[in-house]
Amino acid sequence: MTITDVDRIAVAQEYIDALVSHRGDKVPFASHCTRIEVGLKTGFSGNHLRRSLTRGPQYRVIQSATPPEFTVTGEVVRARFDILTKPTLAGRRVGAHIDETFLIAVDADAGRAEIHHIRAGIRPFLTR
Repeated sequence: MTITDVDRIAVAQEYIDALVSHRGDKVPFASHCTRIEVGLKTGFSGNHLRRSLTRGPQYRVIQSATPPEFTVTGEVVRARFDILTKPTLAGRRVGAHIDETFLIAVDADAGRAEIHHIRAGIRPFLTR
């Protein structure tokens, strides 16, 4: 099976969509997928990431995401976008500039493109 850049971007977009929809069950994670956020391991397996996206309080506060800017280099997809959270304080909302890279490759057993690793950079900001 050959994966095109468009296929890889679609897989990364499924993850970004799940950040907002809180439907992690739709994301094609490899069983051994890990996620590193600002140097700390925050995802330990595909199933752990699915559960976290669906029920994790760190994701449940996310309200929206801007359309990502994607670049693809081989099996790596880089997505840059912003997220906004639901809670407000004194009329201000917390957001974050997100810079995530995804290693997206074919899983021979599953016969599909899957996310094998995610590395996330996050820079918080306040907005009105």
